[in-house]
Amino acid sequence: MKIMVVGGGGREHAIIRSLAKNKTVETIYALPGNGGMKDDAVLVPIGATEIDKIVAFAVENGIDYAVVAPDDPLVLGAVDALSEKGIPCFGPNKAAAIIEGSKVFSKNLMKKYGIPTATYEVFDDPAKALQYLKTAEIPIVVKADGLALGKGVIIATTREEAMDAVRSIMEDKVFGKSGNQIVVEEFLTGPEVSVLAFTDGKTMVPMVSSMDHKRAHDNDEGLNTGGMGTVAPNPYYTEAVAKECMETIFLPTMAAMNAEGRTFKGCLYFGLMLTPKGPKVIEYNCRFGDPETQVVLPLLESDLLTVMQAVTEERLDEVEVKFAKGSACCVVMASEGYPQKYEKGFPITMSEAARPHVFVAGAAIKEGQVVTNGGRVLGVTAMAKTLTDAIALAYSRVDEVHFDNAFYRHDIGKRALAAYTEEK
Repeated sequence: MKIMVVGGGGREHAIIRSLAKNKTVETIYALPGNGGMKDDAVLVPIGATEIDKIVAFAVENGIDYAVVAPDDPLVLGAVDALSEKGIPCFGPNKAAAIIEGSKVFSKNLMKKYGIPTATYEVFDDPAKALQYLKTAEIPIVVKADGLALGKGVIIATTREEAMDAVRSIMEDKVFGKSGNQIVVEEFLTGPEVSVLAFTDGKTMVPMVSSMDHKRAHDNDEGLNTGGMGTVAPNPYYTEAVAKECMETIFLPTMAAMNAEGRTFKGCLYFGLMLTPKGPKVIEYNCRFGDPETQVVLPLLESDLLTVMQAVTEERLDEVEVKFAKGSACCVVMASEGYPQKYEKGFPITMSEAARPHVFVAGAAIKEGQVVTNGGRVLGVTAMAKTLTDAIALAYSRVDEVHFDNAFYRHDIGKRALAAYTEEK
């Protein structure tokens, strides 16, 4: 089989590695991929949002199956365009991808169908939003409606911060059209949990839970990032919590999208807060998370391609989705200065022993050498029976990967370890 994966980050590298385990896979093309994937996929210099070129490539090269991984092409309708040409795809169509593409849509969906989430207001006029903030309870959360590279959510701890967020999103248009509308919502407290789920619109199969680390530096200090590391499973996500989430959030979300005529087929990401009043949805994503995928897929014991094809063909109930019992830890190595300004172009070297456990996100090929080309450069993953061992192993592998100006957090998994005494 010829497989095409649209996207170019660490998540896509993890997906490609998992798909390659299937014996029927002959070739995997990455559009555009990145230099660090060159040994695992054929790199094709077509951008993830160049829908017409993606479709033309798929048709010309006889692609048997396509995986559209990032949010932008999904929201733009990449799956619709490929499906029209008879190419089976993993990922939601444009009508369903709106669950991430518009925060206003997703909040209104939850309100309409009684899915627990933070109370909120929607504004399309900055003056009205600013007026509302004069008396709103602080801290408060301000969200741009549309996609904003994961940077469109501002947690304001002062009234002034909240007002600045409104002005920058709605007046200065820092996120362009994505900021034409905003959601202003209550600040929730409690442990955060990420849960990815396979769904074909009839069956919902949650994957192993994970815990993200968003802040750039140790002890959750510094600016918010796309994620500096993850561990799985999340210790706060107990069997009882999982059961409650399935009954009050996961299945109702699937049913709500069906009722709206927007059946969701693909990977649905639930960003959850376990509040004192029970689990609530912070956000939905219409695709695999990054870097959550880099711990979730290595723990998947079932064949990924088989599961994905079952989702596409709406027979997910026929396949077994099984995860390993142990733990996984992913430590992201980034360029010094990320998430702000950073230099790139530094050669990346690693031991042969580390290579199979490294998922590359931001790299290019320069004069035959793999060099840094992004803020988050790569993720180093390890699996073990216990979380303690997985963390130790991940950091020992980090020591075997080198590039100039590298930085990473030294406390990935520390919060998870503190949350429970391991009995495994």
